[in-house]
Amino acid sequence: MTPTRSAANASTANRKSKATARVAFVGAGPGDPGLVTRRAAEYLAAADAVIIDQVSREDFVRQFARSDVEIVDAGHGEQGQPLTHASRAKLVVKTAKATTTDRPHDDGLVVRLMDGDPAVFNGLAEEALACQKAGVPFEIVPGVSTASAVPSYAGIPVTGSKSTAVHVVSGSDTKIDWSTSVADSVTVVVLGTPEVLASALAKLLDAGRKPETPVALTERGTSTTQVTHTTTLGQVAELMQSQQVHFPSLAVVGNTVDLREKLSWFETKPLFGWNVLVPRTKDQAGSMTARLTSYGATSDVVPTISVEPPRTPQQMERAVKGLVTGRYEWIGFTSVNAVKAIREKFVEFGLDARAFAGLKIAAVGGVTAQALRDWGIEPDLVPAEDHSAKGLLEVWPPYDEVLDPINRVFLPRADIATDTLVAGLQDMGWEVDDVTAYRTVRAAPPAAEVREAIKSGAFDAVCFTSSSTVRNLVGIAGKPHPSTVVACIGPATAKTAEEHGLRVDVLSPEPSVHKLAEALADFGAKRRAAAVEAGETVKRPSEKRPARRRARSS
Repeated sequence: MTPTRSAANASTANRKSKATARVAFVGAGPGDPGLVTRRAAEYLAAADAVIIDQVSREDFVRQFARSDVEIVDAGHGEQGQPLTHASRAKLVVKTAKATTTDRPHDDGLVVRLMDGDPAVFNGLAEEALACQKAGVPFEIVPGVSTASAVPSYAGIPVTGSKSTAVHVVSGSDTKIDWSTSVADSVTVVVLGTPEVLASALAKLLDAGRKPETPVALTERGTSTTQVTHTTTLGQVAELMQSQQVHFPSLAVVGNTVDLREKLSWFETKPLFGWNVLVPRTKDQAGSMTARLTSYGATSDVVPTISVEPPRTPQQMERAVKGLVTGRYEWIGFTSVNAVKAIREKFVEFGLDARAFAGLKIAAVGGVTAQALRDWGIEPDLVPAEDHSAKGLLEVWPPYDEVLDPINRVFLPRADIATDTLVAGLQDMGWEVDDVTAYRTVRAAPPAAEVREAIKSGAFDAVCFTSSSTVRNLVGIAGKPHPSTVVACIGPATAKTAEEHGLRVDVLSPEPSVHKLAEALADFGAKRRAAAVEAGETVKRPSEKRPARRRARSS
């Protein structure tokens, strides 16, 4: 991704034509990438340049935009000072005139990404008028408003039976008549920096709003680092002096704040705020990280293995040719990597899924089966429960000389695969071609700061999905800290973890990454419930780091 440009050098890009790019004022939502609208995501994916705001920064854009998109910072100038609305408006026009594209019949697209909804306290009027005056075409893509989304994520409806009006104000506005917001029936939502909020709430109190009125302060709203403090209008100044409140921040004043005690749903998720280490290749970690996110956690993927082609491809090539010529009755896939390896070889040979015609296909589990379906292939055999070599053997039919015209099975597997499946099939009368389709080698060590985070306990949990992930993580990064919760996908993986001196806290009931994430969430929920019942502050495992390393129990 092209490095961020500041306001001072935004207009230095080389232009390839005289046409001016169009500008789309796009709402980024309040911070949670899941709240970005479909239209916003489409525009970000098509953008040639993105002008970012104060909350939606480079890492946010990276999730949606092309790798070659140019990013321009509209939040701050070169010296770090906040830009005025007028400065941002000039920046938008300059960027539009400087942006070009190589696409035919397209003058380019500049996305002006605005926090929350563009039309609410974002300077949309000034910037859009500047575009209109300069002859720059523009359009507006509404977004989820911070003023409603953040209170919702805090478990606070902004209206209720006794709160029938909502005043949304910018705390930095010095012309606000606070006397219009003193009635008990008015919910006041104040946006601004922590310093601005403190001043605004003091003015609301001075204007006559009752000091016992409930107040909620939410920082970093809709993110997994969200924190909400509840107090009263009369005591909020004391709270803000004693506790640091981080930007972005928002205050809700009104009777509906009391509903948070019963309606808080986000900050009470079982893994809320946890940072979970996932030792897995990035292309295989998606389903795991998505499930962990649904439980309130963030994930850091650290590849522990690298998947590479076999050293000698001849055996694989002969097997694929035999598959086409009718050498096999069955082909058994024991991993997504095996599916990928065969698919790549098909592409190399100019084949497609039709080459599987007349062949019976087995998959070890649901994830592998889905990889086949993504290829347009429906497997004939998938274990219902035990997604392992043993489970596959339990449902695999024995060779029958009458019913099976061919007695040979093709197993494309890893170079380190065990002999369980091969031996079991041979015992049932099948001839097996056990072919190395790919090699698994230890990945390069992660960055020094990641290794330090693993060993020092910065991660709350680690999810091991195989014995090799245990061995390789310890080999390239060291043992996780004793405070880190260790979750394993099955007994074999747990045994390997224990052999490496780790205490296994969570064991998945099934060899599935979804069940593993669910088991970790259950562990987190029980841990949270125990702290609440004991009247203790709920803390993440990384906040309770013992002094000594975990020792293996004898």
